[in-house]
Amino acid sequence: MSEAPRDDLARRIAGEITLSEDPGATLRKWRTDFGVSQTELADRLDVSSSVISDYESGRRESPGIGVVSRIVRALLDIDESRGGARIRQYARVISAGFESDIVHDLREYPTSVPLDRFYEAMDATEVVSGDDDRVSGHTVINSIQAITRLSSEEFYRLYGQSTNRALVFTDVTRGESPLVALRVVDPTPNAVVLHGLTPENLWEHAPKLATIDGFSLAVSTRPLEDCLADLRELP
Repeated sequence: MSEAPRDDLARRIAGEITLSEDPGATLRKWRTDFGVSQTELADRLDVSSSVISDYESGRRESPGIGVVSRIVRALLDIDESRGGARIRQYARVISAGFESDIVHDLREYPTSVPLDRFYEAMDATEVVSGDDDRVSGHTVINSIQAITRLSSEEFYRLYGQSTNRALVFTDVTRGESPLVALRVVDPTPNAVVLHGLTPENLWEHAPKLATIDGFSLAVSTRPLEDCLADLRELP
């Protein structure tokens, strides 16, 4: 695997942990993002799992840069031993011109998959059926960061290589902002999933807008990391 994405990601993680007001919580965020247990990380570092637990809970003094560096290398080594999916994900997002706090994942599939299979990975409930029932990729987006920081041109780049895809918006409260933003984007995606909502909490005008623009609309409350783990297995 090329060193560039790995080195770039290592610097980002190490810097975020070191500069965080709560380094333990930030360490825990990255460990869980990589899908690594405390025990697995501890084994890689040749320490007891209680050491990792103490760092993450704040019971132990915040790790210095040397310890942080070892932890980051261990996370990346574990990811590479599993095939490097998390490092490749980061490389895809960065190569598309986005920061990873805006785009959680951006993938193109080698072949299109039924939308029902995508929904299964998200544990999503469809609210409106659209014009197409297959997708060829997905983009998982932090809705607040995308809407407040991206220009209309950058918003269009969320589609990656194909507009025949599903857009997943996270950190959604009602769904109003992302659906209004999609009104000025042409073409529209095949499907939109609003993550963090139940059908009962959905903005009342959302189904109508989805119907007008012809895309499927669904909601999901499944933990995001579980969704991302299963989405990475598609198709």
